[in-house]
Amino acid sequence: MGLLSEENQRRALEYLGADLERRGGLSTGFVGTASLMPTLTAHGRTDLAWKLALNEQFPSWGFTIRHGATTIWERWDGWTPEHGFQDPGMNSFNHYAFGAVGEWLYRTVAGIGLDPSAPGYKRVIVHPEPGGGVTRAKAELQSIRGRIAVEWQIEGGRFTLRVTVPANCTALVYAPAASAAVVTESGRPAAESPGVRLERMEGGAAVFAIASGSYEFSAPQ
Repeated sequence: MGLLSEENQRRALEYLGADLERRGGLSTGFVGTASLMPTLTAHGRTDLAWKLALNEQFPSWGFTIRHGATTIWERWDGWTPEHGFQDPGMNSFNHYAFGAVGEWLYRTVAGIGLDPSAPGYKRVIVHPEPGGGVTRAKAELQSIRGRIAVEWQIEGGRFTLRVTVPANCTALVYAPAASAAVVTESGRPAAESPGVRLERMEGGAAVFAIASGSYEFSAPQ
């Protein structure tokens, strides 16, 4: 939330990472869960967020799925092999708060994010951050301006990113690549493709501004 100095942010992140490693899973409640994954990604620890997302040991989302969950539980220990069901007075199996991980799945795994300087989906930021050994992801969002869709895969040493942007909307697309020169869009150099403009290189990705339409970016990894 921006309350700490840069040095104390670094130290707090170290403490958080060490605590998560020590626990081997999640320990957040209703308030903390919503902030955990976006905070890790914002401070360069998407690798740790991926580890939490894919963990199947207790307590984790994967643990609940492995034991039959099809909705979000109210408690991490709503049911465990050792103790069975928790107190029925507070043990909903169709709750909401721990499902805040869905924001991270959309924004970071699929890469569908909003540009706060252009509200109302006027401009979308497409910035997937692959990790955890996952080789493909697909998501779509019905926005006020229409359907926004993102799909990516890693195959044969190439990263391919398909993006659909609705009418009256633009996007900034982050394509992971060593340089902008190696990125193609629908088989041609991306910087020469209609509706595509190279903005910059940032954090190991070529950033392109695109108009509405459907695009396919690809680059060697």
